[in-house]
Amino acid sequence: MTTPQLSSAADVLPSSARATLRAAARRIVPDAYADAESTAEFESSLGERIAALDAHSLSQLRRALGMLGSRAAMLLTHGVPLRFDALSAERQDSVLRSWERASSGLQRTIFQAVRRLVVGSWYALPGAQRTTGYLGPYHLRGPRFPWEGPLPGTTRDAEPVLRGAVQPQLDLPLALRGVQDARTIDTHALSADVCVIGSGAGGGVVAARLAEAGFDVVLLEEGSYLAPAELDEDEGRMTARLYADGGARLTDDGAFGLLQGRTLGGGTTVNWMLMLEPPSHVMDEWEDVHGAALLGHASLAPALEQVGEEVHARLVPPDAHDRGNRIILDGAASLGWKASAARINAKGCIRTGLCGLGCRYHAKQSTLAVYAPRAARAGARIVTNAHADRIEIRERGGRAPLKRVHATIADGSTSHALSIDAPIVVIAAGAIGTPALLQRSGLGGDGVGDWLRLHPTTAVAAVYPDAVYQAAGIPQSSLCTEYHDIDGGYGTWIECPPFLPALASVATPGFGTGHARKMKQFTHTAALIVLTRDGHDASRSNGRVRVRRDGSVSIAYTPGAHEWKLLRIGMRAAARIHLAAGATEVLTVHNEIPPLYSEADLDRIDTASMQPNRLSLFSAHVNGTCRMGTDRATSGCSPDAERWGVPGLYIADGSVLPTAPGINPQWTIMAAATAIAARIADRHRS
Repeated sequence: MTTPQLSSAADVLPSSARATLRAAARRIVPDAYADAESTAEFESSLGERIAALDAHSLSQLRRALGMLGSRAAMLLTHGVPLRFDALSAERQDSVLRSWERASSGLQRTIFQAVRRLVVGSWYALPGAQRTTGYLGPYHLRGPRFPWEGPLPGTTRDAEPVLRGAVQPQLDLPLALRGVQDARTIDTHALSADVCVIGSGAGGGVVAARLAEAGFDVVLLEEGSYLAPAELDEDEGRMTARLYADGGARLTDDGAFGLLQGRTLGGGTTVNWMLMLEPPSHVMDEWEDVHGAALLGHASLAPALEQVGEEVHARLVPPDAHDRGNRIILDGAASLGWKASAARINAKGCIRTGLCGLGCRYHAKQSTLAVYAPRAARAGARIVTNAHADRIEIRERGGRAPLKRVHATIADGSTSHALSIDAPIVVIAAGAIGTPALLQRSGLGGDGVGDWLRLHPTTAVAAVYPDAVYQAAGIPQSSLCTEYHDIDGGYGTWIECPPFLPALASVATPGFGTGHARKMKQFTHTAALIVLTRDGHDASRSNGRVRVRRDGSVSIAYTPGAHEWKLLRIGMRAAARIHLAAGATEVLTVHNEIPPLYSEADLDRIDTASMQPNRLSLFSAHVNGTCRMGTDRATSGCSPDAERWGVPGLYIADGSVLPTAPGINPQWTIMAAATAIAARIADRHRS
C-alpha cells in the first residue's frame, strides 16, 4: 500500500520538505497515522492548509522545513549526518524536543511553526475531535449540559439570553439588501460620496451612521458574507473562512497568534461578545495627554450609551453562567477577590459556546446583525470579497479631493480589479490592515504602523474531577479584576474563553503521546485567559506593522519587562483561582513547567523562561498603529481621525486608540466609530 501524499501541497513544497513534514507529523500527532483512513484525511487537510498559504508564509514554511530536515542541521545539533526523515522514531522525538526547548530562538520558532500547523490541522478534523470527547456542532445535537441551551422562565429584555422551552428557529434569514459579492458584480467601477474599507466594529458602524445621515456609501469587505445556514459550527471550516490568514496569523517570530475576523462584520462576527466600557482614566488620558477629544469622556460616554442599547448589551444573569465562568466567580469569591458577571451583546442567546465560529442563531448583536442591515436599508452598497490594495489621490485641494480605491477581486485562480471613486474614504481595516493599506498607497510615515498594542494574553488551564466541557455555554460571561488597576491602571485581568479542540491543541504545549494525553482530558479541562494592558512605558513602541518589498506584511512585537511582570502576576492569580475552585492539577502553557498541584508550586511561574515560543501567547485585541493625537511624529491621524496631510481620508477602527484601552475593545471601537462618523458628517454635509 502506498503512503498517502500531501496532495494539495505537492505543487508548492519540494519532495524533501514533504518528507520532513510527514516524518515530523508522525511524531507530533501519532494518532493521525493509526490507520489509513485517518492518515488520508489528515494529510489531505494538511495539504489544503499549506496550499492556502500566502506566498510569504509558504516561503517561510519551505525554509523552516528545509532547516529542520537538513543533514547539516542534524549534524550540527545532534551529531548525525542524516536527514530528519531518515532518523529513527526515537531520535526524531529527541530532535523535536531539543528544538522545542533550544536556546536558539530560530530553532524554537521553526519547531512551533511546524507543530502549530500539524496539531491545528489534525484537531480541526471531526474524527480527531471525537477522540477528545468533543460533542460537535450544537445544531446537530442540542443541549447536553445544564450550561447550554435556553434557560427556564420567560425571556426578558433586561437579559441577553433566551428563556422557555421553545427552541429558536434555526437559520434565521439576515436580509441584507445591497450586499454584492464582488466576484459576480456587474460593474468594476463604482462611485460614491464615501467609501468605507472594512466592516467590523469600526467600519460597519461608520457605514451605517453615514448612510443614515444621507451619504451615498460603498462598504468594502475583503472577506465573504456567510448566511446563517452556512455557519455550520465546524471549527476547521469556519476558522478557515472567517478569520484572517485562516486563523493562522502570527507575529514575525511566531510568538503571538493574532485572532482577527475576515468576514462581513469583521471581528464582531467571531468574537466572544464581552462588552466592557473603557475606564474613565483611560478616556481622560486619551484626551488630556494625546489631545484626542473625540475619545474623551464627554464625546465617548454618550456614544457608548447609544451603542450599548443598539447592540443589546446586557448583564448575564446568575443562572446562565457555564462551568468555566463559575470557576472564576466561585474561585475568586473564596479568595476574597474582585470578580463579577459581565455584559454581552446578545439577544435570545441559547448558550451554544460556539460564538467564535459565527452565530448561526442570529443572537449575537454584531455589526453583521445590527449595523450592516441598517447601512443596507439606508442605501449603502456592501461589496464582499474585495481586497483594498491602495488608495490613489485623484485631485488636489479642497476639503475632500477625489480619491480612488483600487481593490482586487479574487475569483478562484484568477483575479481582476475593482475601483471606487469617492471624495471621502474611511479606512477601518484593523490595526494590521489599515497601516498596511496606507503604506502600500504611499501614505505612510509619521506614526503609521507604530505603537502596536496587543493586550498580551496567555492561558492557564486546569483539570477537574468532574466534567467542565468548556466548548458549551456563554464564553466570557464573567471576569476577575483583582489586579486590573495596579501600576497606575496598567494591570492584568482574567476571563474565561470558549475551548474548542483545534484552538486548544495549538495552545497546549508539547507533542506526541504526551500532547495527545492532555487533549484526551479535554472534557475535564477548564482554561482561563490572562490579559495585560501593554504600553506602560509610554516612550516605547512595543510593536510595529510594515509592508515588505514583496508586498507581504511584517508584524513585529516584543513585550517589555512590565508586560512580562503582569503576565506572571496574572498567571499566578489564575492558578490560584483554579486551585480554590477545586482543580486537581493546574497547567500553564509554558514548554517546560510540570503541572502545579498547590500554591507551593506557583513559584515555578516566576522562574520559568518567557522567551519567544517558550510560552503560548496570543491576542484578539489588535490596536494602535494609526493612533489619534496632536503630535504628528507619533500619531497616524489628527484628533479628527483624519490622516495627516490627506483631507477627506479618515481612520475609524482600533488602530486610532492612542494607548491600549485595558479592556476588551469592541464597545470602545464601536463608540469611537460613532463619534468619528458624526465628525465626518458635520464636516462634509453639503
